[in-house]
Amino acid sequence: MKARAAVLHGVGEKLDVREVEVDEPKTGEVLVRMAAGGVCHSDLHVMKGHLMASLPAILGHEGAGVIAAVGPGVTSVKPEDHVLPLWRLSCGDCEYCANGRPALCAAGTQIRMTGRLADGTSRFSLDGRELKHFAGVSTFAEYSVIPERAVLKIPADIPLDRAALLGCGVITGVGAVINCARVKPGSSVAVFGAGGVGLNVVQGAALAGASTIIAVDRLDNKLDLARQFGATHTILASGGEPAEQVRALTGGRAKAAGDGVVRAVRKLTGGGVDYSFEVVGLPATVRQAYDSLAKRGMAVVVGVSPTKAEVPVPLLSMVFEERVLTGSMYGSAVPRIDIPKLIELYRGGKLRLDELLTRTYPIEQINVAYEALERGEVARSVVTFG
Repeated sequence: MKARAAVLHGVGEKLDVREVEVDEPKTGEVLVRMAAGGVCHSDLHVMKGHLMASLPAILGHEGAGVIAAVGPGVTSVKPEDHVLPLWRLSCGDCEYCANGRPALCAAGTQIRMTGRLADGTSRFSLDGRELKHFAGVSTFAEYSVIPERAVLKIPADIPLDRAALLGCGVITGVGAVINCARVKPGSSVAVFGAGGVGLNVVQGAALAGASTIIAVDRLDNKLDLARQFGATHTILASGGEPAEQVRALTGGRAKAAGDGVVRAVRKLTGGGVDYSFEVVGLPATVRQAYDSLAKRGMAVVVGVSPTKAEVPVPLLSMVFEERVLTGSMYGSAVPRIDIPKLIELYRGGKLRLDELLTRTYPIEQINVAYEALERGEVARSVVTFG
């Protein structure tokens, strides 16, 4: 069958919207009619060569759609079911899957690096030439063939353009707070980068009950959005050294007792936050996130960096102040458990998806959408195929 799709032919090129050929799903696969694809920085990193991918490929990893057909042996979904693609395929049996870290499963890495499905072939082609799958889901295709294990059925009453955001930006940001850092009520948090994922770190910290949430960004409009999502303080990164400003804001902070209830206020020399999150992907902001920590603080790196990027940190403070520097991929989540929880939070008015989706573009304007993303004009946007 024919379908419109955004193809990346080579690093440094724009996405090429073409009519491609999509094969029927094989055993254990499904055909998804995509309703919306999220415009995310990770795809931009591939376009710029910061992330490796097998090319040419149809990009897109965040999205939502409807099952159009199923291959032999598929039992968990049926035609007309609403689904989210899960961009880190997992086997369900390895040590990482068994221990609640399916994003670290080797099955996801294999499909991510080869661009081919389990049988070693692709379901996409253009003028007789093979096109690779991106992250196993290729949500920038009007129709995409995806492994059954990489789709999650969702309630049909959730708008698909909102649901799409749950598949990466929301679960990555909120999950980093809840699953990786395990932010405690009454604690203090700094978020470096208030883009689509960073805003979800902010709202995740608010959901966790943090009493101080400091958002740091270089754009005023992003800081305005951060306040809407729960930031109690904002710092314009161009207005001075951000880590020093964070420490100045937290020179006196609440001390939580063992039960998480704030009982006293203490003065700490130099201040600092209990948790910081880097959601940019640059060595400089990783260092700022680390430098903003109080004793026993944890810095979580969420942003995707260029492949060879490194960051120096002072080891003495890591030992003598017991600071922690770690990473979080895909919100350190179990998507089949965590996404339904996020849906219920949205239904209950506690998770901001409507406010997160700031623009919608037709697939033909996907490069315009990425230009707007690079200029920092949007919180999150999607492309549609209507």
